[in-house]
Amino acid sequence: MAQLSRILLALLRMAAQAAGIVVIVFLLCRIAPGDAVDRLALEGGLTSAEETALRHEMGLDQPILVDLLTWSAHALAGDFGQSLRYGRPVADMLATALPTTLTLAAGSFVVGLLLAMGLAVSAAVTGNRVLALTVNLVNVWSIALPTFCVGVVAILVFSVWLGWLPVIGALAMPIVIIGIDNAGQIGKPLLEELREATTSAHVRTARAKGLGRPRIAVFHLLPTALPVALALSGLVLAGLVAGTLTMEILFGLPGLGSLMLNAIHGRDYPVVQAAITVVAVALVVINAVIDIIHHAVDPRLAR
Repeated sequence: MAQLSRILLALLRMAAQAAGIVVIVFLLCRIAPGDAVDRLALEGGLTSAEETALRHEMGLDQPILVDLLTWSAHALAGDFGQSLRYGRPVADMLATALPTTLTLAAGSFVVGLLLAMGLAVSAAVTGNRVLALTVNLVNVWSIALPTFCVGVVAILVFSVWLGWLPVIGALAMPIVIIGIDNAGQIGKPLLEELREATTSAHVRTARAKGLGRPRIAVFHLLPTALPVALALSGLVLAGLVAGTLTMEILFGLPGLGSLMLNAIHGRDYPVVQAAITVVAVALVVINAVIDIIHHAVDPRLAR
């Protein structure tokens, strides 16, 4: 019963956060100076009367509250309106850009999680100083080196100088860069937790029985590492989203980051609003799911 109440509370909190994000993003898009008509006027020299008529046609002259309620009702049904600049359904534009963003985010997340857990568990089981030093170096990397700057250097080295990868559209390079950044944020706290776990009674008993290091790592340390890794994964998600969007712009990937940048330049507020809302709400949902799973797999939190 307590577990069910906790899940319901997490779902209610998620819904409230999502609703708050929708309202904030909508208001920020509306109070920002300029709109698509202003951009078109600069490009095509519209008269004041033509600008007024065009704003009415695009629905830009509606009261904010009416516009918010109308947009929210349509968004819940999957209709984010039409792009003011291209005249295409925004939902279709998001559907086209989303696979690239999901591939980049999921790939970098998996690489970071596997690298962090592999290094941390190996260092904790073997006590190898080189592995522990590697964990610390990756942690310093993630703190001191912004992913955008690393991406610029990677393009210069691997694309311009060595010619191993294309300058535009290389997906492997940003996955590795963001993955290492994520590993640095997860690996060091995970290693500290695992070092404590190696002194626990069940690990000492396993060693006394003569179990090998691989078996101790898989059956005794990995169950300890999983709840910690889940908790840390939720913390790095926000940075993962930001890094993914900036890497898309840097490497010319046709994802949500590039879509939002082009929409901002063109004052295409329906696209900007929908893209930011989708990313933010997805982040809220993923954090809520990770929190629920974390409570489910960690008996210490279920009390």
